[in-house]
Amino acid sequence: MEPITAGLLVALASGTAGAMGEQLWASLRDLVLRRRDEAATSGGEGEVVLPAEPPSSEERARHLAELLNRRAAQDPDFADALERWRREADDRTGNTAPAPAGDVHNVISGGTQNTVIQARDIHGSINLGG
Repeated sequence: MEPITAGLLVALASGTAGAMGEQLWASLRDLVLRRRDEAATSGGEGEVVLPAEPPSSEERARHLAELLNRRAAQDPDFADALERWRREADDRTGNTAPAPAGDVHNVISGGTQNTVIQARDIHGSINLGG
């Protein structure tokens, strides 16, 4: 299973995915609630609790992603359901291609640059200044 990332959860909260993000968050909440209820009736623990709204901070999103991934590691059925959700989220938000392999070569030339960002595979916002 490919892990759930904080960047995906923050994208749902930041409005990047718009109404689609709201639908995806609702479907993730339903998945977690369904699995938690099933675990409770079978004597297992449903330790993942999702807030009503997606996490807006990177720290909270990272914590939630860790909880989801840890639960998936312990429960193969949850892992399968979470993987299906992640694939749907990737498809619906346009993040369908895995990161390409290989090196990145950035070249900056000419004149004076104030702010330069060199990056690869950014999944989330970049904010400069304030």
